Amino acid sequence: MLFERMMRAARLDVNLYEEVEADLSATGQAGTVVGIVAVCGGIGAALAQIMAGNTGGAVLGFIGGLIMAFVGWIAWAYITYWVGTSIFKGTATPGEMLRTIGFAQTPGILNILAFVPVLGGIVGLVVFVWLIIAGVVAIRQALDISTGQAVITAIIGFIPMFLIYCLIGLVVGGGQAAWRLGTGA
Repeated sequence: MLFERMMRAARLDVNLYEEVEADLSATGQAGTVVGIVAVCGGIGAALAQIMAGNTGGAVLGFIGGLIMAFVGWIAWAYITYWVGTSIFKGTATPGEMLRTIGFAQTPGILNILAFVPVLGGIVGLVVFVWLIIAGVVAIRQALDISTGQAVITAIIGFIPMFLIYCLIGLVVGGGQAAWRLGTGA
């Protein structure tokens, strides 16, 4: 059932987003999707780091990527919930946003190919665009707002998300620098 739902989410099936929005038991499944996507992306990024000769960066990047996936999922769901309900008077609960946003992460599985020279970059770009579109569909369906309002919600919600990622990147980047100094790498 999970794999079928993920396939439907990747195909941008609006009925799937309505289904998981209403299914209170799908929050765990959405978290599983986020975890699967994070592991796939982490493997791809770690292999790319290893191929570049940066084994320590691969380990730290993999662990940081897992943490960021869940922090990003929860933050994005709550930020878009707040923006969509307060600005556009959308109707949703935080749980509905968690479920739809979680399933919208499905295309990120393809980031496992990040290590493949040239192809990894192309796949990464395609996945990025696909994730944006899936996110807008998820936001629109969960909040019951127009596509334009969902796009604006996504854009407004992106600003604090960008700042959160930058802050965490500074902390993780500082940790990597300390690791390099401590190991002489």
